[in-house]
Amino acid sequence: MFLLGYDIGSSSVKASLVNAETGKSIASAFFPKTEAEIIAVSPGWAEQNPDSWWEYLKCATTEVLRESGISSAEIKAIGISYQMHGLVCVDKDQQVLRPSIIWCDSRAVPYGNKAFETLGEEQCLSHLLNSPGNFTASKLAWIKENEPELYERIYKIMLPGDYIAMKLSGEICTTISGLSEGIFWDFKKNQVADFLMKHYGFDDSLIADIKPTFAEQGRVNAIAAAELGLKEGTPITYRAGDQPNNALSLNVFNPGEIASTAGTSGVVYGVNGNVNYDPQSRVNTFAHVNHNAEQTRLGVLLCINGTGILNSWVKRNIAPEGISYDDMNVLASKAPIGSAGVSILPFGNGAERMLNNREIGCSIRGVDFNTHSKQHIIRAAQEGIVFSFKYGIDIMEEMGIRVNKIHAGHANMFLSPIFRGTLAGVTGAVIELYNTDGSVGAAKGAGIGAGIYKDNKEAFATLEKLDVIEPNVAQRQEYADAYERWKRRLEKSMSK
Repeated sequence: MFLLGYDIGSSSVKASLVNAETGKSIASAFFPKTEAEIIAVSPGWAEQNPDSWWEYLKCATTEVLRESGISSAEIKAIGISYQMHGLVCVDKDQQVLRPSIIWCDSRAVPYGNKAFETLGEEQCLSHLLNSPGNFTASKLAWIKENEPELYERIYKIMLPGDYIAMKLSGEICTTISGLSEGIFWDFKKNQVADFLMKHYGFDDSLIADIKPTFAEQGRVNAIAAAELGLKEGTPITYRAGDQPNNALSLNVFNPGEIASTAGTSGVVYGVNGNVNYDPQSRVNTFAHVNHNAEQTRLGVLLCINGTGILNSWVKRNIAPEGISYDDMNVLASKAPIGSAGVSILPFGNGAERMLNNREIGCSIRGVDFNTHSKQHIIRAAQEGIVFSFKYGIDIMEEMGIRVNKIHAGHANMFLSPIFRGTLAGVTGAVIELYNTDGSVGAAKGAGIGAGIYKDNKEAFATLEKLDVIEPNVAQRQEYADAYERWKRRLEKSMSK
């Protein structure tokens, strides 16, 4: 008995087949092999053709079926993870009307800002838990104003995962979690946000039918079965955006549990058991995968743009030529905690929401030409990244999320002993590293939705824990002092 998980990213589509009994992935594949095209016809725009996601999915499915050698009849459920905040528009014949405006497209910012100002910060934050910002609803407002003839032809709007589910089943539906990430959901009324729909002039009929995150959301139809080599009637039983799904993949479901990633950019995703928001809207709050009317489970999302990209910049421009990341870590370990007074503000990859959408750039502070060398800069870069995480975690703790344990994949910056040791030391949290990814998580989510697993504990009982990093109590004060120095320098920079 097997489960099939898809992860629809902006760079590729990945598929994984998971043995439901062992919880292990038996085959995986991704397409394209080079990064997928992003269409940018104007500055700040980012679009992709949904049809290309489907083509990549077909290729990935073919490869995992060939690699595994199993019969498609043995696949009992399908789960979908997807890039968040995108907008797909289809007509009554389920034909895509225009390229999808994806998550990193910024054209809708003025529309969200105007809605925030007109509707009022208190109403938006208390009902939506976020500013309308650059999310899906605001992207639709841009289409309504700038492409009115196309807008009139829209039958339903969807997120990227909703589109893939439609292609698989022919049915159009969505989830509360998905609507919340598009800023369409009213958490006070527990319904579609009618005041926002009215403000933008959207008809309620544009919203797809709402299904639970873990439930049957359609079945593979004859057309999709023929294209993919799957069995007709295979149920689709789970879907979620990539960050909630990453948390699910790491078995993060309950208040106080934290999931984190640290690739080019970094994410800290914490689960809150109370309806709450940041008054300054420096973090985003969406319905988590297990949120419902009876059980409040909200995912608080902190995103930091300048994470691994800073470490790679240091490798290219400051570290000795030809050095590996492992060798960089060895060199950095020769510098003391706090990098002997050097602090790096790692904000050189665009405006940071955590800093109230300010773009302060990356800067190196406290360098003494007589005492500091490459090792101090390399360590300070990793510490600066961690300290930006800590700064955001402090915001999350102000919202009532206690951070005691951080779950992360054994990848990217979490491969660095300095990075994870600093994170444990400055937060006081235990860090657990796991062997998993988004498509495997989506497969296990499908197992929960299909009733193959009774709950997340059973689904993730076989999750492979690779390492545990405990905070070094003896060094807590050194980390705290380094962080406070870094924080003072950040606040001074922001006051200019």
